[in-house]
Amino acid sequence: MERNLTSGSVLKNILYFSLPYLLSYFLQTLYGMADLFIIGQFEGVAGTTAVSIGSQVMHMLTVMIVGLAMGSTVSIAKAIGANDKKEASRSIGNTVTLFMLVAVALMVILLCLVHPIVAVMSTPLEAVSGTVTYLTICFIGIPFITAYNIISSVFRGLGDSRSPMYFIAVACVTNIVLDYVFIGALHLGSAGAALGTTLSQAVSVVIALIVILKKNTGISVSKKDFRPQHRAMGQILRIGIPVAMQDGLIQIAFIIITIIANRRGLSDAAAVGIVEKIISFLFLVPSSMLSTVSALGAQNIGAGKPERAAQTLKYATMIAVGFGLTVSVIIQFIAEPVVGLFTTDVAVKIAGGQYIRGYIWDCIFAGVHFSFSGYFCACGRSELSFLHNITAIALVRVPGVYLTSKLFPQTLLPMGLATATGSLLSVIICVIAYLLIFRKKKDSILLNENS
Repeated sequence: MERNLTSGSVLKNILYFSLPYLLSYFLQTLYGMADLFIIGQFEGVAGTTAVSIGSQVMHMLTVMIVGLAMGSTVSIAKAIGANDKKEASRSIGNTVTLFMLVAVALMVILLCLVHPIVAVMSTPLEAVSGTVTYLTICFIGIPFITAYNIISSVFRGLGDSRSPMYFIAVACVTNIVLDYVFIGALHLGSAGAALGTTLSQAVSVVIALIVILKKNTGISVSKKDFRPQHRAMGQILRIGIPVAMQDGLIQIAFIIITIIANRRGLSDAAAVGIVEKIISFLFLVPSSMLSTVSALGAQNIGAGKPERAAQTLKYATMIAVGFGLTVSVIIQFIAEPVVGLFTTDVAVKIAGGQYIRGYIWDCIFAGVHFSFSGYFCACGRSELSFLHNITAIALVRVPGVYLTSKLFPQTLLPMGLATATGSLLSVIICVIAYLLIFRKKKDSILLNENS
């Protein structure tokens, strides 16, 4: 399952790695929507609201775990690129040790905080009980969620993006089946949705472990590799923590934007909610570029080929811009019909059309700064990814959305444009950082290790 991506066509390697990753993202999005869709068929508004709020909390937690696991992907990929099997084994072993400790700690802390979390989310009184139940069961399942993501990060570091796709496909199908059993047949409501999610993750982890035991990964991990080592864990955390913080802050920013939209009235709130769902699908391509550039770039940097890492960034940026530009132009002509797929309300369709016409341009800018973020992570400088994102959120995205919501009460178009403008600032910062820090040092050993 180990695949060296440091030779051959750079563009071909990008496509080979990114297409399974893209499908994995799609399945993960479908997986996240299954609970909400199925409970809506069998339960009332209270149950649907409980799952909606609970899944929002779990989504934030999951993306932060995925961000933290980026440190493992990059560390393993660098070792593979350098053909250092011992270092790769050490990184894998320390990844397992670190994340299992993190998983247990998170489980205990979040179980103690479940009621305050439900209160902070301003959960309607009718949905409080269901939300507490949903989150309690999901929090108990955090070790399984963490295990899936660290296994996936290890495979991607080895250059294998297909196996994680199969694992999430198993989880997705299992979750849908279990949801219909627990919610439809047994009428367990939000508890059934949480059980379906948790057990499907457990099944996926078991399948992944069976695959690891039966297939030759090319890497042998011994007991000593699981012993915590300052250097190995330090590298994982140095890369992963800024990415996890960045992903968490991005989710918080989206929650704030949702709150701003909610204060404009029911139609605007519904329109923004629908567009966010649409955008989440369209952003699958830009998001896949981040992980692709980080894994491929890290392997090439580990192999002492920084010029191929830079080429990976260039091609990924071209793919992202091409996709984003195409989608952005098309949406200008079909905005209302696309929003209309999710609602029959005329006012919501009009407002949603306004919002997505402005927001859609973010597909271009986000694709570019996601690619740069992947490159920064590959170079061991993930703090740059955090800095450009938090700067854009604090200076443009959130204040811009707030101001345009007040200055243009009759249309959502300026709010959408303000969101996209935040990503434009990120692009500018990324380009400046690349030119000042990396372009001049691309042949330096400091670029390879940053330590």
